[in-house]
Amino acid sequence: MIMTHYEKQSMKELRAGMGEGLVEAGRRNENVVALSADVKGSVKMDGFAKEFPDRFIQCGIAEANMVGIAAGLSLCGKVPFLGGFAEFVTGRVYDQIRQVVAYSNKNVKICGSHAGISLGEDGATHQTMEDIALMKALPGMTVLVPADFNQAKAATLAAAEYEGPVYLRLGRSKMPCFLPEGEKFEIGKAQMLNEGKDVTLFACGHLVWEALQAAEQLEKEGVSAEVINIHTIKPLDVEAIVASARKTRAVVTCEEHLFNGGLGDSIAQTLALHCPTPMEYVAVDDKFGESGTPDEMLTNYHLRAADIVEKVHAVLKRK
Repeated sequence: MIMTHYEKQSMKELRAGMGEGLVEAGRRNENVVALSADVKGSVKMDGFAKEFPDRFIQCGIAEANMVGIAAGLSLCGKVPFLGGFAEFVTGRVYDQIRQVVAYSNKNVKICGSHAGISLGEDGATHQTMEDIALMKALPGMTVLVPADFNQAKAATLAAAEYEGPVYLRLGRSKMPCFLPEGEKFEIGKAQMLNEGKDVTLFACGHLVWEALQAAEQLEKEGVSAEVINIHTIKPLDVEAIVASARKTRAVVTCEEHLFNGGLGDSIAQTLALHCPTPMEYVAVDDKFGESGTPDEMLTNYHLRAADIVEKVHAVLKRK
């Protein structure tokens, strides 16, 4: 077994990684602009607004209008990043994104902060767990779900250089920062974090860290777990997914999203077409969120390393 031990370097917000990446992208390319729906501090666009005040637009609480402005800016050669709470820049304005961004393949980057159940105390109205399903369904939309602060920064830089619409999913809460700083983000390329032979853990976002913790626990039990970070939900790295499934012959998917429509469904579809494999999901089962601390939410909705280990034991019995 090859076990790579990732250590928690610090606790940082993924949205802050996007904020730093956006400033760096702005320094590299004068066409990068930013728009916010009256939440520039919350989505960490305040640094960009301070350094490039002439390239920042405060749109007010008018997400639909913001999407239209961003689409228009893209027609002028700009690279617009629009930022808001994930629930409101996907669900509230889905029609606008479909019609004026995705349908005409505009070069607009949608930054959805405060995504997932770990948003915590703000409760169900603000905790979106349907956004991956919504955005990946749009033809031509690229969907990125980085795992920590460093990767969020790298993903932002990659999105700035990518031609076409992108959805970048980001959490609000401070989470373990464990991936190397400055590591290149390759859109559409899965990231092998740990090689194993008994089971594959496909994870995205905050649950990548939980998957790594689960792999360490499983190692102590004599189970060799492969951990792969699917930071790009669309386009999916089909080759990497199929190769790992063929090797381990058992799969568990791990995501801070609803059971329906997220990473797990994408993996299941891929395996059904190319490599039928026993599979279990770690995800939220057809329910809305509630108020509580981020830690309470991840625990109460069964999104912890212990829950992943339990699902591994279940899938191993089906091999």
